[in-house]
Amino acid sequence: MEEKNFKERYLAGEIEFEEIDRYISRWNNSDDERTLAKYLGLNEEEEDVWIDESDEALREMLDCQKK
Repeated sequence: MEEKNFKERYLAGEIEFEEIDRYISRWNNSDDERTLAKYLGLNEEEEDVWIDESDEALREMLDCQKK
């Protein structure tokens, strides 16, 4: 079974947003061929907000999606 990505785990309430740093570091040290955004499970809109604005803006966007 494929491991859940950052976004899935965050939305499920399994991890804190700060865990994103651990995922980024894991991606940096892997030979995963996906982009970082894909690795984290982010869609284009989320990726844009994250890059153009901030971690905080991404967190707010994801919080709106929480069940």
